[in-house]
Amino acid sequence: MGPHPAVAAIRLAVRRVLHDVLTLAPTTSSPQGAGVPPLVLVACSGGADSMALASALAFEAPRLGVRAGGVTVDHGLQQGSDLRAAEVVSRLTALDLDPVEAVRVDVGREGGPEAAARDARYAALDAVADRHGAAAILLGHTRDDQAETVLLGLARGSGIRSLSGMATASGVGGRYRRPFLGLDRQTARKACMVQSLPVWDDPHNADPAYTRSRVRHEALPVLEKALGKGVVEALARTAQLSRDDADALDSWAAAVEPSVRDDSGDLEVAKLYALPPAVRRRVLRRAAIAAGSPAGSLFARHLEEVDRLITGWRGQGAINLPGRVAVRRQGGRLVLRQG
Repeated sequence: MGPHPAVAAIRLAVRRVLHDVLTLAPTTSSPQGAGVPPLVLVACSGGADSMALASALAFEAPRLGVRAGGVTVDHGLQQGSDLRAAEVVSRLTALDLDPVEAVRVDVGREGGPEAAARDARYAALDAVADRHGAAAILLGHTRDDQAETVLLGLARGSGIRSLSGMATASGVGGRYRRPFLGLDRQTARKACMVQSLPVWDDPHNADPAYTRSRVRHEALPVLEKALGKGVVEALARTAQLSRDDADALDSWAAAVEPSVRDDSGDLEVAKLYALPPAVRRRVLRRAAIAAGSPAGSLFARHLEEVDRLITGWRGQGAINLPGRVAVRRQGGRLVLRQG
């Protein structure tokens, strides 16, 4: 008799990712030496999604000749968080993952509590992966998380890249992998239950002070009640379709950018004006980043202001972008300079 369907589903999802990792990095250089099997880490909070992911990695990795480890990040935002992290380390060790460690981070305030915690978490995961020479880090985001991300993108009104949600692979070299984006949250929870895996439900996930929590517990249930149970699947499908479109437009912008620059490297207004708006704004974004504007601080409203220098020229002055980049129109050129 085979495993429970939920367990089979999570294992298959992880197996596919591990096959991909092996194709890209059959061996790796690590602190243990060159030519050893690749190391894959699971980022685990102790919740149902990441515990299910850890269990699937622990089962599949030895069968494919992959080394498997785990890391949990202690954000220090709740009393007893260090004890919680130690408990997660114990659970991961019990699954025979090695290496396993907990990392404490200091969460700042920039961008709000959710963004600050996310930034600190990814910085810590990057550091752990670099230290161990890991080929990949698995994240437990599910289809439900994807649907929430799409709704948050809709609320921000920031374009199809925002509606693209989370990628199955992201980070430098595709380091971060999300095997569960095609699975719902209930499948992961069921897999934990049938394997008798203890899970921890983070109270922040139910705290209405956090935007994502309100989307999860208030907005999505209202949509499902009004539109039916297919809302999560539809939103996740929207993410994939939007990602395909955004990738195509990004490629178009990258290909056309050199042709709209003059010999001095400035942008030619007439050529920019002739481009479709979606491509033009991407060219402007690329140019702003190249001039020194941080990608994470450059928003749609910034690009709209710069775009008006092309489409709504009335002699307006320079547009100031994050990173002390000034954009001004001089004759038929758009000049971007960092001050």
